[in-house]
Amino acid sequence: MSSFKGQDVEKQGIKLPKKWIDSNEKIPTDRTMVVGGVVGGGDTSDPPGGQLRKRRQRYVEKDGKCNVHHGNVRETYRYLTDIFTTLVDLKWRLNLLVFTLVYTTTWVFFGFIWWLIAYIRGDLDHADDNEWTPCVNNLNGFVSAFLFSIETETTIGYGYRVITDKCPEGILLLLVQAILGSIVNAFMVGCMFVKISQPKNRAETLMFSNTAVISMRDSKLCLMFRVGDLRNSHIVEASIRAKLIRSKQTKEGEFIPLNQTDINVGFDTGDDRLFLVSPLIICHEINKNSPFWDISQEQLVREEFEIVVILEGMVEATGMTCQARSSYLNSEVLWGERFTPVLSLEEGFYEVDYDTFHHTYPTPTPSCSARELAELAKKGEAIPLPPISPPATLGEPPSPEEMPEEKAKAEEEEAEETVSNGDVNRMECVQE
Repeated sequence: MSSFKGQDVEKQGIKLPKKWIDSNEKIPTDRTMVVGGVVGGGDTSDPPGGQLRKRRQRYVEKDGKCNVHHGNVRETYRYLTDIFTTLVDLKWRLNLLVFTLVYTTTWVFFGFIWWLIAYIRGDLDHADDNEWTPCVNNLNGFVSAFLFSIETETTIGYGYRVITDKCPEGILLLLVQAILGSIVNAFMVGCMFVKISQPKNRAETLMFSNTAVISMRDSKLCLMFRVGDLRNSHIVEASIRAKLIRSKQTKEGEFIPLNQTDINVGFDTGDDRLFLVSPLIICHEINKNSPFWDISQEQLVREEFEIVVILEGMVEATGMTCQARSSYLNSEVLWGERFTPVLSLEEGFYEVDYDTFHHTYPTPTPSCSARELAELAKKGEAIPLPPISPPATLGEPPSPEEMPEEKAKAEEEEAEETVSNGDVNRMECVQE
């Protein structure tokens, strides 16, 4: 184990043993466990104090896919005890293959039984004898028995091959095939129906902002992200929740990888239940019960965590439960930003501009943690607000040959655009 010291486990592709002998050599990180040695570098020759650089592995992808693979599952019989869910969870190509094989197997099996009855009774030897009463008329081989099996199970009934009343074993087999055929139809058609009507694709039209932001709201430091629904058919009883995924080490030295902590997004006040008609900004107040209570702007860069957000609700058209997921790494949490408004009032309706759904703009936000803000407020001291940089303009600079009248008009339009953003201009005035 000493050969692993100071190496980045994920980059080296080394699979560590499940049990550790020396607990003093464990250094917890957010996605893997790096063996002790030089904490600051990837090798013993690296300068001390250097930052450990490694590839960040998401727990949940931006599209909601969970990066968890189950290995060394020896009790595979558990999947067969719930065969219906197992078939529904299969990929489409495997599901269609099983669907085809089940029907083909039952048709071939019962076709063989019909052929065996005809062979034992001697119907195949008297195929051209008009005075012979066979078990099934016009059954002269395995192919015709296979076709009769398909006609019986699918209740097609072309009328060419018909069972006679002189064959009690054939009548019994007909009853068995009719019953088992109905069970197979109910099972397989039910699997296909559930798989087709799964609301997974409904989550494709539920949007999460690409980034989360931390800024002041009602004189409190808040973590915010935005959700939206692109469809006109709404999500009924929609609710939102968030989890902080971060490894931790207890006081007793126990390492808990990917520990999950609840992030309060309005459970106490009911704000977690959404009326998702237009995009909404979900707000988490950073207070003493928040896991971000001690995190400042400088600390945010050094922290390693992932915020998983989960939006649940019922699809209005089908009544089935739908779930959409996304996540934010610490590098995707912007300090001192605020979301650009997307809702505007038009003549007779409200319009949502999804072009600016992910856009943010800077806003004066203290760089200290929420704990330090609370201490400053308790002492009655002023909250330090750093100056914000002016928003970058996308337009080209005016040419020297521009006329004075056109230049004045352009400046007038730019001033109106700044006022339309509203919050930035007002915050600047309050700060002055």
